[in-house]
Amino acid sequence: MQNAFRTRTFGILLTAAVLWPSPARGDATFFIGSTLTPENRTAIGGAIGVSLLIVGFEFEYSNTSEDLDSLAPSLITGMGNILVQVPAGTFQPYGTIGGGFYRERLGQLSSETHFGSNLGGGVKISLAGPLRLRIDYRLFSLQGRPRESRPQRIYAGLNLMF
Repeated sequence: MQNAFRTRTFGILLTAAVLWPSPARGDATFFIGSTLTPENRTAIGGAIGVSLLIVGFEFEYSNTSEDLDSLAPSLITGMGNILVQVPAGTFQPYGTIGGGFYRERLGQLSSETHFGSNLGGGVKISLAGPLRLRIDYRLFSLQGRPRESRPQRIYAGLNLMF
């Protein structure tokens, strides 16, 4: 009887903590990094999102340059992501999963536009005031017939909370 009461009380408190209204915070990230597959190429992009206490949502756009000499295609992605993050102060780790569209192109040799998904994670580190450093890793899964179906990307960027 006492264990059932404790379990029920814990469940109610946990539900209240997750559903308790908290102010939403927005942030924007501008980044530069590298798409690692099949060769390292520059990737630039940005993300804009909103975070509740533990869960966040963001839209991310990225453009990776092509390298014709090594037959490494350009890759443009536009992904909507869900983030699960630790509500912390100066060091905020997160995990993310999402999906959207991509376009892969290699000069006049090939072009593919289709759906893709991504899985990754990273950390946001406070620098000064609302300014943070964001370090992120993503593993993409591209549908259709891309030249590279599982590209990886790593980046660092400036993140501004608002």
